[in-house]
Amino acid sequence: MSSAPTITRRADFPGLITPDGNPWHYLDTAATAQKPQAVIDAMSHALGRDYATVHRGVYARSANMTLAYEAARRRTAEFIGAKSENEIVFVRGATEGINVVAESWGGANLKAGDRIMLSQLEHHSNIVPWQMLAERVGAAIDVCPITEEGLVDLDWLEANLTREHKLVALAHVSNVLGSVLGAKRAAKAAHAVGAKLLLDGCQSAPRMRLNMAELDCDFFVFSGHKLYGPTGIGVLWAREELFDAMPPYQGGGSMIDRVTFEKTTYAPPPQRFEAGTPMITEAIALHAAIDYTLSAAGSGGMESLFAHESGLARQAREALSKINSIRVLGPERSAGIVSFVMEGVHPHDLGTILDEENVAIRAGHHCAQPLMDHLGVPATARASFGLYSDEDDIEALMRGIERTQRIFG
Repeated sequence: MSSAPTITRRADFPGLITPDGNPWHYLDTAATAQKPQAVIDAMSHALGRDYATVHRGVYARSANMTLAYEAARRRTAEFIGAKSENEIVFVRGATEGINVVAESWGGANLKAGDRIMLSQLEHHSNIVPWQMLAERVGAAIDVCPITEEGLVDLDWLEANLTREHKLVALAHVSNVLGSVLGAKRAAKAAHAVGAKLLLDGCQSAPRMRLNMAELDCDFFVFSGHKLYGPTGIGVLWAREELFDAMPPYQGGGSMIDRVTFEKTTYAPPPQRFEAGTPMITEAIALHAAIDYTLSAAGSGGMESLFAHESGLARQAREALSKINSIRVLGPERSAGIVSFVMEGVHPHDLGTILDEENVAIRAGHHCAQPLMDHLGVPATARASFGLYSDEDDIEALMRGIERTQRIFG
C-alpha cells in the first residue's frame, strides 16, 4: 500500500474509540465529522460557565458572549476568504442556507419563464428548494449531465446556459463521488449569461482552501458539523450588495430596526437574516472547530488536508479495484470520498457486516437519488475520510470486505 501524506490527530477525538477501548474506524465523515475535544470543551464552556444571551443584555457576561459570537463570525469570514464579517449569515446548516437564497433572493428575482441550472450529482438539499421555488414562480429547471468519469460536464454547461438562466447551483465537491467542480470555470459560464452561481460547499469547506473572491461565486453555503463543529450551525455567504438587496427570510426579534403596528423596518445584513435568539453556543464551537482544523493542517494549510484525504481515497480506490466483484465509482483523482458497489451484496448488508468489524461506512442513496438513477444502482457503499483517518482505516475496511466475500461467497 503506497503512503499518503499523514496527519495523525486521532487522539484528539474521543469518539474514535469503542466502549471496550478498541479503535473505531470511522469512514462516514462526509455525513458528519467526529468532534475533537477542543470543540467539545468550547461548547461545554459556552453552555456552562460562560452562558448568556447575545446582543441585548447589559450585564458583563452577555456582553462577553456577544463579543465571542461576533468573533466567531469574523473567524468564519477569514476562514473562507470573505471580504468582511458582514458577508456571513449564520444559519442552521447548508440546507437552510440554500432555502434562504431560494426564498429570499429567488423569490425577489425569478419569474415565470426563467430557468435554474442544476447538475446530475446534486444533493437533495440543492434540488428540492429550487423545485419549490420553480413551482411557486413558474420557472423551469435544467440538469447539467456529468461526464463518464463523474465530473460536472462544464463543456455542456457552457454550451447550454442561456440568458433565461438566472441561477446555477452546483456542488463544489460531490458527496457521493468526491469529484471536484471546476468552480472558476462554472462561475465564468454562469456570469457570461448574467446568472448567479451558488456553490454547495458542504464537502469542500472541511477539506479545501477557500477564497470567495477567487471562486467568484455569488452564494456559498456549508454546514458546521461536517467541519468538526456541532450540528445546528451553518454558514451562508454572499457579497454585501447581494444581501442588502434581499428581503428577510423570517420575521421576529433581532432582525428589526423599528417595529410599529403600521410598519416594520429591518436591520441591515447579516442580522436581517438571523431572526430570533441565534445559535450562540454552536457559533462559538464552530469558531473552535475552524481553529482546530487550521491547527491540524499546519503550515501546509488546507491544501495539506486535501492531499491527506485524497491520498487515502486513492489508496482505497486502488485496493477496492483489485476485487473483481467491486465496481468503484467516481474519478481517479477526487476529494476524500469513495463510493463503490459490490456485486451480489446490498450496501446495507455490507455496512452491517463492516460494523461488526468496528468499521463505519455509509450505505444508501446519500440524498442523491437522481445520481443513483443515473448510475443505475439503488444505493452505494461510501467510505469518506477526515483529518483523523489513516491507512489503518483502509486496512480495516478491506478486512471487512474480505469477510463479507466469504459470507456471501
